[in-house]
Amino acid sequence: MDNLFSIGELSKYQNISKQTLIFYDKIGLFRPAYVDPNNGYRYYSSQQIDYLDTILIMKKIGFSLTEIREHMQHYNIDSSLIALRKQITAIDRHIQELRLIRSRLLHRCTQMENAKIYKEKENPVIIEKMDAQYILFHEVEEPYSLREISIATKKCFADSFQKGLPIFFQCGVVVPSRHIIEERFTEASFAFLPIEETNQVSNIKRLPAGECVSVYHVGNYLSIGRSYQKILDYCKFHSIQIVSDSYEFCINDYITTYDENEYITKIMFYIKTSED
Repeated sequence: MDNLFSIGELSKYQNISKQTLIFYDKIGLFRPAYVDPNNGYRYYSSQQIDYLDTILIMKKIGFSLTEIREHMQHYNIDSSLIALRKQITAIDRHIQELRLIRSRLLHRCTQMENAKIYKEKENPVIIEKMDAQYILFHEVEEPYSLREISIATKKCFADSFQKGLPIFFQCGVVVPSRHIIEERFTEASFAFLPIEETNQVSNIKRLPAGECVSVYHVGNYLSIGRSYQKILDYCKFHSIQIVSDSYEFCINDYITTYDENEYITKIMFYIKTSED
């Protein structure tokens, strides 16, 4: 038709699918100038091409389709300035969030790389000074099986995602010293996620700075007893006194491998030093 573009032509010119144009029509965002009553074909005027450009640009900037539809009902320079300034604020907030996510991913990668180094050294027992850190925790219910541990871990992740908490993308568990004495090495009492300091929730614990003994366990979780025995034997031989429960940090787990034989878990205890 004269001075009108078919939906196919508009799709080609704007590099947008026909299905998208049909969807925009259905939600009242971008309706054709004319619909042929005989066959239902959609046609668009040349003026509408500029209107569609505006929609696509706003979508690229990050506006939702609902926001675009509401804005374009009656928009002018003043309302556009308000909308664009508001979006700049949203973009800045998103950039900050992405920077935090990047730093936490980098932290995870560094841990995995360090663990691979120790793995190649046949998992030596390590004495190290730890900085203070924080964990978001949930209690594991009896009988402390892997099922209950998984549920507690999921609660931690659910809390963090729902409340936007500054977690690191890592999980872990606390195994009570009494369970270790009884060789119940896989029966944790708490599941946790390492997290930055925050007062948004109450189930946060600060792990103090201090000297620790640790070892990296390589293999599926049910075999972790052998690494516990290794670290306990080391402490006994060197007369090192363990003064805490066990903190296990998952370095390589289901998030980063499908093969349980590749799992890497850092086992860590606080120890008593001559300065204590």
